[in-house]
Amino acid sequence: MKKLGLNGQIFLAATLAVALGIGAHGNNVDHALYAANLVGTLFIDLLKMVMIPLVFCAIVTGIANLRQHRQMHVVWKTTLLFFATTTLIAVVIGLGASHLFQPGAGLHLDMFADAMQQFETKQLTLPEFFTQFLHGIFMNPFKALAEGNILAIVAFALVLGIALVVSAERYPHLLAVFEEGMAVAMQMINWIMRLAPFGIAALLFKLVATQDVSLFANLAKFMLVVTGTTLLHGMVVLPLLLFLLTGKRPWWFLRQAKEALLTAFATSSSNATMPVTMRCTTQNMQVKPEIAGFVVPLGATVNMDGTALYEAAAALFVAQLAGIELSLGQQLVVCFTTMIAAMGAPGIPSAGMVTMVMVLQSVGLPAEAIAILLPIDRLLDTVRTAVNVEGDMIGSLVVQHRIEKLAKQTS
Repeated sequence: MKKLGLNGQIFLAATLAVALGIGAHGNNVDHALYAANLVGTLFIDLLKMVMIPLVFCAIVTGIANLRQHRQMHVVWKTTLLFFATTTLIAVVIGLGASHLFQPGAGLHLDMFADAMQQFETKQLTLPEFFTQFLHGIFMNPFKALAEGNILAIVAFALVLGIALVVSAERYPHLLAVFEEGMAVAMQMINWIMRLAPFGIAALLFKLVATQDVSLFANLAKFMLVVTGTTLLHGMVVLPLLLFLLTGKRPWWFLRQAKEALLTAFATSSSNATMPVTMRCTTQNMQVKPEIAGFVVPLGATVNMDGTALYEAAAALFVAQLAGIELSLGQQLVVCFTTMIAAMGAPGIPSAGMVTMVMVLQSVGLPAEAIAILLPIDRLLDTVRTAVNVEGDMIGSLVVQHRIEKLAKQTS
């Protein structure tokens, strides 16, 4: 293992873990599962330990170091435009694939009646969701830091970063503290990544060994449609946008992003992966820390292409199960609601389930039908989280290319 680089170690460990997980499936391997759970949980907890200080320091310094008003404006505009565009493309792909392949055709909600009866959920209207969403953004920053509320931390860090820009000459030492804090966090991430092959292997072994294949039989077509379209977005659409907007080759990007993508796949958490995403973006891809420090944490909060695609496809899947033909207007509502819901979904495993209810309810579909998706959600979450993280890194490259291009034009 020592002769291999970190990427090679992670790939080898992941391959072995999947093979061992397949072999262990259905056998009595409680001790192995306990060990895998222990190692995997330790790896995730270490990433979460450094995540909060990294996110906070990265956004504050990222905003504060973009001192020129013109540059700040370009970063904001390019980041939000790129995120909105890729999310919209993902939703359209999800809706289009569901229309084309009709994964719910031939199945009926009656087949899943037991699951729906056992499932309870709190239904939120769109206004209630907006109220809860905004309430979650602006709160006591110390409470947000203690609870790990990423959305609130990002909001406060943005405001603090802007305040340092406005009065940078008055508080140079405070800015230096945040810069040093980010440097220390990155050093800790480098240490934690030495455990990545073991942590990722443990998580993948547990995932493969504990999945009940029989639950997937009736939902196989939907799983194939969602996985295929998510991979289409992640392996064709996003790399194509990267090439068109920056000229960088997709294979170059995959080599530099491999650590983050595998970590996202294994953890199913954009937030837990964020330290690794920052490491790949700044060290491997040479994106400036002030740009990556703004784009990556913001992207992990609001840029959820994989989640948006999944929720759009799932809404039409449920409609097909229920025998409901959604009108064009209703599908536009699904499109809009899905984009908003994906932005509000927390970067944690199965976060799409949190906001899926709102998407279904927006067009009158039975919210209880979300129970149908629960058995397969954890498996699908691995792929869509990797695509979510990929979009954050590509967004950083696009923003940096835009800044460099403007700098050449003005010089």
